[in-house]
Order: sequence, then structure tokens, then C-alpha cells
Amino acid sequence: MVELSGEQVIRSNCRGCHGGCGVLVHVKDGRIIKLEGDPEVPSNRGTMCSKGLAYLQLVYHPDRVKYPIKRSGKKGEGKWQRISWDEALDTIVNKYKEIIRKYGPEAIVIGQGTGRDYAETLYRFANLLGTPNVITAGHMCYVSRLGATLITCGALPVCDYDGHPKCVMVWGNNVVWTHADEYKAENLSRVLAEGARLIVIDPRLTYLAGRADIWLQLRPGTDTALALGIANVIIGEGLYDKEFVEKYTHGWDKFVERVQEYPLDKVEKITWVPAAKIKDAARLYAKTKPACIQWGVAIEQTINCTDNNRILTDLMAITGNLDAPGGNVFFTPPPLRTLSQFAMHRELSAEQREKQLGGNTYKLAQRVALVTPKMVWDAILTGKPYPVKAVQLHGSNPVITRANAREVYKALKQVDFLVVADFFLTPTAELADVVLPAATWLEVNYLGGYFLRHGYLFPRKKIVQIGECWQDQKIFNELGKRLGQKNWFDKVEDAWDYILEPTGLTWEKAKEMPYIRGETEYRKYEKKGFSTPTKKVELYSTMFEEWGYDPLPRYREIPESPVSKPEMAKEYPYILTTGARCPVFFHSEHRMIPWLREIHPDPIVEIHPQTAEKHGIKDGDWVFIESPRGRIKQRAKLTTGIDPRVVAAQHGWWFPEVKTPDHGWDKSNINILTDNDPAGYDVAMGSTNLRVLLCKIYLAEEEPE
Repeated sequence: MVELSGEQVIRSNCRGCHGGCGVLVHVKDGRIIKLEGDPEVPSNRGTMCSKGLAYLQLVYHPDRVKYPIKRSGKKGEGKWQRISWDEALDTIVNKYKEIIRKYGPEAIVIGQGTGRDYAETLYRFANLLGTPNVITAGHMCYVSRLGATLITCGALPVCDYDGHPKCVMVWGNNVVWTHADEYKAENLSRVLAEGARLIVIDPRLTYLAGRADIWLQLRPGTDTALALGIANVIIGEGLYDKEFVEKYTHGWDKFVERVQEYPLDKVEKITWVPAAKIKDAARLYAKTKPACIQWGVAIEQTINCTDNNRILTDLMAITGNLDAPGGNVFFTPPPLRTLSQFAMHRELSAEQREKQLGGNTYKLAQRVALVTPKMVWDAILTGKPYPVKAVQLHGSNPVITRANAREVYKALKQVDFLVVADFFLTPTAELADVVLPAATWLEVNYLGGYFLRHGYLFPRKKIVQIGECWQDQKIFNELGKRLGQKNWFDKVEDAWDYILEPTGLTWEKAKEMPYIRGETEYRKYEKKGFSTPTKKVELYSTMFEEWGYDPLPRYREIPESPVSKPEMAKEYPYILTTGARCPVFFHSEHRMIPWLREIHPDPIVEIHPQTAEKHGIKDGDWVFIESPRGRIKQRAKLTTGIDPRVVAAQHGWWFPEVKTPDHGWDKSNINILTDNDPAGYDVAMGSTNLRVLLCKIYLAEEEPE
């Protein structure tokens, strides 16, 4: 921990969302008084978003969980008793030993939320415990991107903004409002100010869509068809990089045949995007050198998840923009011990790996070591294929963030033993048997960005101690030791020394550095090919062929749409798209921060004025949104920036100010409406279709309780 005296400015790195922004932390008399951007860190160059600027209100929030607590009544009653860390850890360890003895380690599920900076330690704990069952947001967010690009080109290609792209295609991403994994808004804004052309694919008129040279306003969920249409233009007009295609791609002829199945008249009918605009976008992207594609999670939360990611990677490849300056690059991290090495994946036996829930169904998910959550809820509720008896969640609020929220709530209320580590008593934490007080990024020593693919490490220094809060890595470390697991550390900083060892740095040296960056090298494939079975970009996937999936990307109609469910659409006539980003919240986080709730007090549903008029809805009215699964309330915002056939609702809503234990979890929670029927899952990854469904809307005469 930093020694504090008088007034100081301490360098650290934010994790108010996915993290990566350099921060100057102003401290006076041992208390943080201000946060501001660090101009010396190239990821954000001194800029900061509202979430980061307001974070000190989270650190010192009076409702934070500051000590371990255990349930003293029935689940969900809100009765808690403070306990010591020794009692908390011993309670967990004794329960796990009992479960392992009776049911095996696979009966314990370990989970985390999105963008957490302890994935390597969580997986180390799970692997040494012997459970193959880890749930994250990854099946429908980012890790699905990693998996799809792994089998297509061997690694995740990231926009090279330092290489000054002359054209940027932003696909399903609103980076000026939210941090999109490797990216920050400052870098995109900088290249646009330099004159780069901008193409935006989004159903909503975002700031970037309004700023774009070309905005393709597609029907929600039809991204794969649109990308195949763009590929059709590029190939049909000979705009592809012929030398790269000939030397470095596998399956070109079959890929061309598949692309020819998507002529622009067909694509226009599917996507609602005029054929002329598709041509314009394809020509601008293919002819402007260099060009990059920045994609976001929106395309990954549908039945087309893997093929969305594959076809966008294919577009980068066939235009010669893959691992090229200013294109999409495979950034090289500093020479660290890899996440896979630290996670000790090889310690999980083949026998245990075969027991992974859903593993034989979703082979790509199995390849990247995660489970579709629906498989866990089913195992809890039915005991099949075997019972799940314990769940341990870190930084995750699945009652709010996972599809079919009522089923999630039922499962977590029913599971024999639930452990939650978090900052607050969320609706999920309220169902736990033991709640552990987690530390924020201002209370930890850590190597930020270790999991991401931008080539950076961002050291974070522990600046303050709040109550008895522990960083999550320490929780895993101490639980592992008490369970008798080998290969843990005396203290967590020893783990960072272990990771850093190949660089020649120690934690003590690294923590004083604003960032550590690997060496950037372009066109590495010219020396060693691509890390795929054929050593080429696999437009035709040999891995998918082996697994029995379609080796080529194709479009699948969304399982609940006017096209696939015309009878349902008579009662539920609007396409509901969910997950619209907000600049002040990160999924279900931050709704208790006063500055941020002042900016955005209520959940918002965007409706076109023509649509609102049909239902007697005015701007600011509370509106019921209903699907076949249930209904919720959000406040109407009328906008012409959305198609009249589409309604866009926000996700992540609960109400910390509601002091009953449920915190109003089912009042405005969009996942009351979403479905988690596996028939609508991505076939290889098991990605849940969160983004696109059918709904009806009508005026709510009374406000939410």
C-alpha cells in the first residue's frame, strides 16, 4: 500500500468499466479527493469518462459491504450477520470439501462478470479445485470474439489507431459512451480529427452514426447478412487484395460461393439497408488504405455470434488490412507468463474437462473454457446431467444481467450454497449464504489489462484500505491455500512478480511505471503464417468442419422476429433491441453513485414519435414493455433516430435506493423479457440471444413502486 502523508498525486489506472485509462489520484490526509486523467498514458491521453471521474463516490459509499457477512435468515430476507474473514473462509472451505466428497468438484461452479481483472486467478482456482464449470459473460461478450478469431486467424485483431487508419468501420459499438475492451474513445476521436472516413453500422442514431460518412441503419440482429453483402460487393467488383488472398487464405473458392448466396437485393430485404448504401460502404472500406473494423458486443449476443465475428475477420483479411499498419493488428504483449500458464489449465484433467456442462454441445465454448449459464441453472433446478450444489460469483449480478431473469433468480435462490464477492448487496448478493467484501481498483495492487489484447499492461497501486475489503485475487489465493491446493503465493504481489519475471521486472519496479507495452510488429504472418491448422486465414474453417459445424459463415434468422415468428408478431409487433449503452453506467454497476444517478435517474426506452403516437405515449411517460415472458416499465424517450418498427430499451437496471432486499430487481430489468431457450443460441459458442426479440408497448398509468 502507498505510504500517504500530506497531499499527494499518485498514478494508477482506472477500472470503472473494462479499465485501461491512466489516472492521477489526488490524496489528502489519507483520503482520495479527486480523480483526473493522466496525459502520459496513450490509451486515454488525459481524458476521463463520467464513470471514472465519479468513482471516489463508490469507494466511500456508505452502503458498501466492508466486512464478510453471512445469511442469518431465509434466502432473500435481507438478514445478515457480520463475521470474520477466518469464519467466512472456513465456512466456504468446509462446504466445498463436503460437496467434493459427495458429488465431485464439478458440482461447484465458479463465475465472474464482464471485464473483471482477475480471470487468470479465478481460472487457476477453478482448475486446481477440479471443476470444469466456469461461467462468465464471455460466451456472449469478447471471449466469443477471442474464440471465433482463434479458429479463423489465430488471434484477436485489434484496431491500430497508432497506425493512422484512413477509414474506420465501427460495427455495433458506441465507444464514445462506453469502453469497448481494448479501445478508448480518445483514439478513435483522434484519427477522425486527422481526417479518417467513418462508417457506422447501428440500428440507432448514436453520436458516431450522426458523425459518420456512411451510416447503415440495419434491422437489429441481421449483421451477418449485411457483412456477407459487403463481402459480395468487394469480391464482385474485384476490390479484394488478390496477393494476400492467394498466399494467405484457405477456402477462397468455397467462401466466394457462400458470399454469392447474398446478392444485394436479398441482403436489402433481410437488413432493411438500401443496396446502394451497402455498395457505398463496401467500396469506401475496401478502397481506403489502411482501414480497420472496430466491433462491439452487440453483434455477439445473438444466434449469429460466432459467424458475425468470423465474417468481420474475413473482411479484414480479404482487403489486406489484417496485421497491417493502420488495420486490425495482432498486438504483442510484453514478454510475460501467459494467462493460460498462470491459470494452469493443464492441471484440469481430461476426465474433468469432459464433465463440463454443455461442453459436448458448444465445442467452441469448451475450447475457451467456459460454460453457457443456462446449463448451470438447469443443473441446479433439475439435477441433470448432475447436480450443481454450490456457486461462487465474483463481480457478477446475473439476476440482472442474464437472460430469463426469473429463472436465474429461482436457480440462485434454490442452490444449496451461494458465495458472492462484490462491493454492494446487489439483487444477486441478497440471495447468497456468504458475501465477501471486494476491493475496488483503488484498493489493489495489480497488472491491469493482463487479459486484453492491446499489448499493454497498466499497473495499479493500492492507495486506500476500506474496512476489511480484499481484492478478489487474495480471496482465491487464501481459499486455495486452505483447500490444500499447491502453487499459491504468500501474498498476491508475489503472483505479479511471477507473471513479470520473463520481462526482467518485479512488481516493485513495474508499479512505478505508467504502462508497459510490448513491441509492435506488423505482418508477422510473412515469417510464420497464422496460428491456425492450415497456417492461413481460414475463410473455410477446418476446425468447424472437424466439429460438425458449417465451415463457412452464414446468416441465421433471429429466432424471435417478424420473419421467424409472424404469428407472434401480430400480438408483439415491435422488434425490441436491448443493451443500449449509457455513458454513466457499466452494465448493472454504478446506479448507487449520486453524481451518475443525477445525470441518468431512470431507465430509458427509445421509441419513434410515430410509434409513440399510436399508443398515446408522450416523451417522459412511463411505458410498459411486454414480451411473452413478462413485462417491465421504463421511461419513454421519443427519437427519430430509430426505425418506427423498433424499440430500444436499456439493460442493467435495479434500484439500490429501494431498501427492501429485492431492490426492485424485476421492475425495469430488461432480462425479465429475454429468453434463454437453447434453440436460440449460437451453435458453437452457446451465446444467448439477448439483443433482439419481439415486444408490445403501452402506457403505464402509475409510476414504478
